[in-house]
Amino acid sequence: MMTIFYDGQCPLCSSEMRHLKQHDTHDVINLVDLHQQDFAKHYPDIEFSKAMAILHGRYQDKILLGLEVTHRAWTLVGKGFWVAPLNWPIIKPISHWVYLVVAKYRQPISAVLANLFNIKTDTCQNGACNAKATKPNHWRK
Repeated sequence: MMTIFYDGQCPLCSSEMRHLKQHDTHDVINLVDLHQQDFAKHYPDIEFSKAMAILHGRYQDKILLGLEVTHRAWTLVGKGFWVAPLNWPIIKPISHWVYLVVAKYRQPISAVLANLFNIKTDTCQNGACNAKATKPNHWRK
């Protein structure tokens, strides 16, 4: 079982998590929205500000970060070949740098993509994607 701690107020992040769960036929991924009530109480070992800066995951009692989370999660749902190139020696440094840029600017990137592709979201309105989500995290076990 892997637990992924993600920014549920980020449409891009939420979309990726929904896509991942669609492929999770064996229910091996537990998604936890960082913005849920009592997050710090339930997950004291995950620092909110650090998890907001870079994706965090827990797998086999180890904390994974960034693309390590992405790679492990997609591998667990049987789609590791989709993300395998991200860890290839020549591509890995570039993909990790791109990930950090996208993570840092995920809110404005989400706004542009939502507007560009006319994606309806609960947390992305009028070009701003950091409005508080009103729905509880329905993916949490």
